[in-house]
Amino acid sequence: MARQVHFLILVVATGLLAACGGDSATVPGTSSAGGGAGMPGGASGGGPGASTQGIGGAGSPEMVREVPGENAQGLLGQLTIYFEFDQSDISPEFNALLAAHGEYLAGAGGASVRLEGHADERGSREYNIGLGERRAQAVRRVLLLQGAATEQLSTVSYGEERPAVVGSDEEAYSLNRRVELVYR
Repeated sequence: MARQVHFLILVVATGLLAACGGDSATVPGTSSAGGGAGMPGGASGGGPGASTQGIGGAGSPEMVREVPGENAQGLLGQLTIYFEFDQSDISPEFNALLAAHGEYLAGAGGASVRLEGHADERGSREYNIGLGERRAQAVRRVLLLQGAATEQLSTVSYGEERPAVVGSDEEAYSLNRRVELVYR
């Protein structure tokens, strides 16, 4: 009897998973209202992964949000913000990246991200911990302005303790001055 119940549960679960498939539209890393502007490669949305055939309750397409990370396309695939030497000001080149992540967080209430601040090896350990924290807080402020909720964001500073690249040249230093977005 127990085996029959387990088999029945397995069959029902398989049927439910098969029913979960369907047509849906993928939300690209940037929002755009016009014919493919902002989509990777200038695509107009007719390629694989983008379909508007699945219709939601109000006559609009069902939306499946792309999850940020290394496998994401576009701006949501970029998880690192770099900084100049001894600075915590965010360079304008990262505005679009932070806008995309802020928009994602604003629309995904259950998502959360840890902002990990880092510094290069120059300076004392204590100073670099503080600098990493200032960098993480700068990114946090921008994400809050973009619509992320306070409870979605946490910050930590590793200072010089977790270098992305080991080395004592300008190239290594520039890759170690960063904030990494770690989604959980």
